[in-house]
Amino acid sequence: MNLLNIEKMSKSFTDKILFDKVSLGINEGDKIGVIGINGTGKSTLLKIIAGLEETDEGGVVKGKNIRIEYLPQIPEFDESLNILENVVKDKKAKEEYRDLEGEAKAMLLKLSIPDVTESTAALSGGQKKRVALVRTLLTPADILVLDEPTNHLDDTMAEWLEDYLRKYQGAFLMVTHDRYFLDKVTNKIVEIDKGALYTYTANYTKFLELKAAREDMEAATERKKKSLYRMDLEWMMRGARARSTKQKAHIMRFEELKNRKGIEEDKSVEINALSSRLGKKTIEINGISKAYGEKVLFRDFSYIMLRGDRLGIVGPNGSGKSTLLKIITGVLTPDEGSVITGETVKIGYFSQENEYMDQSLKVIDYIRNVAEYIETADGTATASQMLERFLFAGSLQYSLISKLSGGERRRLYLLKVLMEAPNVLILDEPTNDLDITTLTILEDYLDTYDGIVLAVSHDRYFLDRMAERILAFEPDGVIRQYEGGFTDYKEKILAEREAEDKTLAENKASDKKTEVGESYKARPREAKLKFSYKEQREYDTIEGDIAALEERLADLEGEIEKASSDYTKLNTLMAEKEEHEKALEEKMERWMYLSELAGAIQEQKESIKGGIIE
Repeated sequence: MNLLNIEKMSKSFTDKILFDKVSLGINEGDKIGVIGINGTGKSTLLKIIAGLEETDEGGVVKGKNIRIEYLPQIPEFDESLNILENVVKDKKAKEEYRDLEGEAKAMLLKLSIPDVTESTAALSGGQKKRVALVRTLLTPADILVLDEPTNHLDDTMAEWLEDYLRKYQGAFLMVTHDRYFLDKVTNKIVEIDKGALYTYTANYTKFLELKAAREDMEAATERKKKSLYRMDLEWMMRGARARSTKQKAHIMRFEELKNRKGIEEDKSVEINALSSRLGKKTIEINGISKAYGEKVLFRDFSYIMLRGDRLGIVGPNGSGKSTLLKIITGVLTPDEGSVITGETVKIGYFSQENEYMDQSLKVIDYIRNVAEYIETADGTATASQMLERFLFAGSLQYSLISKLSGGERRRLYLLKVLMEAPNVLILDEPTNDLDITTLTILEDYLDTYDGIVLAVSHDRYFLDRMAERILAFEPDGVIRQYEGGFTDYKEKILAEREAEDKTLAENKASDKKTEVGESYKARPREAKLKFSYKEQREYDTIEGDIAALEERLADLEGEIEKASSDYTKLNTLMAEKEEHEKALEEKMERWMYLSELAGAIQEQKESIKGGIIE
């Protein structure tokens, strides 16, 4: 069933055309990822669909009673209300039995917002985004419109949201630059490119294949048109006359070919900037610790950076990752320990928030203030050429910074950091607000970069692509090292947990066996071992009890999956599941005891028959 249609829609800002007579349909079951270079209009498209932005031409037609919930890129709150009050404000439950406040609290807890009575004015930007996500997901919607829902989510939260959206019954349309996320939850990709929309029925990986095929076809068509134009031009120059219908058609074709708009090829960005020379002494971190009040972020952490290090830093939000980077760069001082920096070290620091940018500056002047020229592996490049390579076309270079989108400013800021030719590159959440094209450019750049890289990121794809070692923030202020990228790190964590669970189970079984053995020893040696009446009845029925519990647990798993969007029912089912799991564990322990006792009774009987016990 069709839910919403965009029909021949156009939208411009001043002289910049974002959409030129584009159309798009959203149907039931559509899980759409919107991608495109920053500044092409992704957020504008979402606002138009959500009814918050007007079109210049064309319009949006949606079905009767279709409900849309919208997550903005930068959420706003009523700061006179606390977190919970903001989340449930103006929400109407469709079902009377729903406990909206209870559901909101459960979701906020999942996203590491435990204190729901706190004022929204005290929240960080990342916390506000997570609160806004809960506000958006809390009430049922036919279409979810999500602008950067994965920003500021750690990997555990991102996995929770992945699971939520995979099970979501309605349609959704979202902008995200998390490529693993796009692969796992989408079944359509909508690409915004040069004022047009291209729709692909595919996840992100398949989209890349289909896009390459489309571009190859367009290039082949353009080559054919150029060839026809050359032939027609020769024919016209020989003095063609429109004496027949056939000749008139030929002349008309020539005019169309001459006036056609050729395809614009994407400009490839080559950033082979050379880093500054790095001596033998780099950065030595010696036993540093940092705490704020009673909260210990990390303690006694030491690390010596080596040339060519590629370090990915992961951990829950608020664990101290950005604080560690600020200590390394000298912005903050550790409570204990020291950071020793070599004389040749030149740090390039790409922080979570853009540095101050003079809004009245032109884009090219902002870069020229860093360097007019830069040495590359291919020779000297001007500031203008570097901007061109970084997707700032000629006219855009002379725009004021104030006219750039948030993502375009992040891209400009990244270029400025790289043009300083650092030999230690420190990146704090580089994947927030950067489009996939720019991320790919950065990843390609890092492939040939011969300096040291430290990156804090929740983007699993980026960490797998870039990192060769993971520094993981763990409980109690410990920072542990894991070799490999993010996937390697997660596999090692999972293997460690499975080993711990196995050891714990073996220890429990061993303790129980010892307990059972001691209970045998406690009986008079000459007395016969036997079941009591109660034990015998229990032994006869316990396997049936275990089977019934296992069957109910299987049913509960199915009910929990179906109730994924009904948090009141979900909490009830989860509580029942926990009770049944506990009961099953107790039954299994009891079965083990009774089975061992039955074995001991049988062994004693056989021994008596053999005359061993008189």
